[in-house]
Amino acid sequence: MESHPRNSEDDDVFDFSNLEVTHVNDGHNEGYKEGLTLGKEEGRQVGLKHGFQIGEELGFYRGCVDIWKSAFQLDPACFSSSSRVQKSIYQMDELVRDYPLMDPEEETVNEIMDSLRLKFRSICATLNVKLQYNGYPKAVDAKNVEF
Repeated sequence: MESHPRNSEDDDVFDFSNLEVTHVNDGHNEGYKEGLTLGKEEGRQVGLKHGFQIGEELGFYRGCVDIWKSAFQLDPACFSSSSRVQKSIYQMDELVRDYPLMDPEEETVNEIMDSLRLKFRSICATLNVKLQYNGYPKAVDAKNVEF
């Protein structure tokens, strides 16, 4: 009986020790790629929702400013302490206009929104009006709409 020298390739045919590592690595790489794709889509959805909410709130403030400015144009004495209120309304108008719509990663967006909210509450308190932005009403809340 003649003995053949063993070749290292013959050993690899029946060696399954690397098989598990290979499958784990392949699964990891596939999961990573899929996670990137799903993460980008989820990130887009979150960004879209957040952008919509910010735009909606800015639109609410823009509408309030426009109505208050129109009231002043029709009757400059329509509010008590009108010069102070008018100055605050024009400051709020400037904040709305200065909001960086095309650059949402601008570092000042949070500061501007905080200033807008504060200025809005200040004007409402001065005018003695109970006006509050509560976001877009949900389907359940449609009966009790508050702006």
